[in-house]
Amino acid sequence: MAYASMSEARIRPRQVLVLIIVFLIVLKLVHHNGKHTCQGPEYLQAVYAQQEADTLPHIYAITPTYSRPAQKAELTRLSHLFMLLPNLHWIIVEDSNITTPLVRSLLQRAGLEKRSTQLNIKTPPEFKLQGKDPNWIKPRGVEQRNLALAWLRTHVDVDRHAIVFFMDDDNSYSTELFVEMTKIKPGHVGVWPVGLVGGLMVERPILNEDNTQVVGFNAAWRPERPFPIDMAAFAISMDLFIKNPQAVFSYEVQRGYQESEILRHLTTRQQLQPLANSCRDVLVWHTRTEKTKLTSEDALQRQGKRSDSGIEV
Repeated sequence: MAYASMSEARIRPRQVLVLIIVFLIVLKLVHHNGKHTCQGPEYLQAVYAQQEADTLPHIYAITPTYSRPAQKAELTRLSHLFMLLPNLHWIIVEDSNITTPLVRSLLQRAGLEKRSTQLNIKTPPEFKLQGKDPNWIKPRGVEQRNLALAWLRTHVDVDRHAIVFFMDDDNSYSTELFVEMTKIKPGHVGVWPVGLVGGLMVERPILNEDNTQVVGFNAAWRPERPFPIDMAAFAISMDLFIKNPQAVFSYEVQRGYQESEILRHLTTRQQLQPLANSCRDVLVWHTRTEKTKLTSEDALQRQGKRSDSGIEV
């Protein structure tokens, strides 16, 4: 009996050591798989590999937003893109006198506190849409985009390649679009098609025979514009904004000329970099959420009641 007890005493430490080693190996594998790998399509796996190698450029996505019934729903939908793409940094600029708890809470719940910046600036009253104004009658997002550009010019690492994209909160985006953006070369503006915009199924750049240069655009609406493309149709190498501090958006432009106003300071048609399979793939769509109809809610409020009392919608 004494011999057996001594034998057990010798075996137990070895067993414990083996268990500890196995546990550490499993823990390392779980940590590695959870943090550094992606089980999605090949293009996303490549993004995670680049992120691991620290060769992936940051993409700063600028989103102007304002308080409305569908605001949280729109921003929640966009937040899922940021959860999937590790190199995206979200700059949300609220048309407000303060940053709001709604946006702050949304970023926290999405786990994006370290990959987001929350700013605010109010649009001057004379440029605010009123009542039943159509959304195209006045320039939108001018103050908010310019504030985001000012923040970028003072906060980014100028020695590291980065991309800037103007990301409206009511469009629909494929994750593949942001992978395409990582191909933008320093000193360049990348371009691609946009679906469901300008009265067409798709607006797109027209390329030369070897698909290396933009020679025109197929825009039907005001094709005489210097750059007849949508805000979602391009992204810009950050170094161009550093080299061209005069590049900002303006209220003093014709309807539909905001894109041309910013791009004229940064590039020419000939210098644009075609992306998205030589501008044959549609990876972003100019969708719009229809105005929320709340007739029953209005009736409740006339009675001093609310369906969302104490609830954030």
